[in-house]
Amino acid sequence: MAKRKKIKVDTKEAAQRVKKIWPILKKTYPEANIALRFVNPLELLIATILSAQCTDVRVNMVTKDLFKKYKSTADWAKADLKQIEAGIRSTGFFHNKAINIKAACARIVEQYGGKVPGTMEELLTLPGVGRKTANCVLGDAFGIPGITCDTHVIRLSRRLGLSENSDPVKLEFDLAEIVPKKNWTAFSHLVITHGRNICKARKPNCPECPIAKHCPSANNSDMW
Repeated sequence: MAKRKKIKVDTKEAAQRVKKIWPILKKTYPEANIALRFVNPLELLIATILSAQCTDVRVNMVTKDLFKKYKSTADWAKADLKQIEAGIRSTGFFHNKAINIKAACARIVEQYGGKVPGTMEELLTLPGVGRKTANCVLGDAFGIPGITCDTHVIRLSRRLGLSENSDPVKLEFDLAEIVPKKNWTAFSHLVITHGRNICKARKPNCPECPIAKHCPSANNSDMW
């Protein structure tokens, strides 16, 4: 397999590129939003943990019944581990996910009065919660700007020449420098939506891409 060419990233140019693609993506995907279904921070926390290596569609199918059975952090903390595993088995890696969910909820009960905490520092103390999950919960449950670096954001950021980093934490900090903070959450949703619809992993649809003229990788398979 031929090695993909690496795009050199200039921070100022990347920031200008963000300014150009932002209004186009906003116009193209006016309804872009998180695909996971939830009604409170706890449900989003659980759904995000379950979404690791699993589709949002599958997670939504699983949580439809789970959220009727377990309605509070105490419910999850007291639940039998085997029962949690049985309920989430189809999401994959169910044993580790069940352990993390139960432990995270137990910590929330013990340390935060049963309510999901609303800061990055506090969320990162929960088992199974990294910056990606924390940013998702902060941005979509608490309205606190956060950049969610999932596989789509990682792929598109590199193709668009916004960052050379594939490490999600390093990428998050790179994007934080070039995307206005007020737009962090929305930018994540727009990029994820574009990745799912047009800029797919194996074969991006460059001819139909509304931001192709601003993309250094457009129509160049060596960059994919």
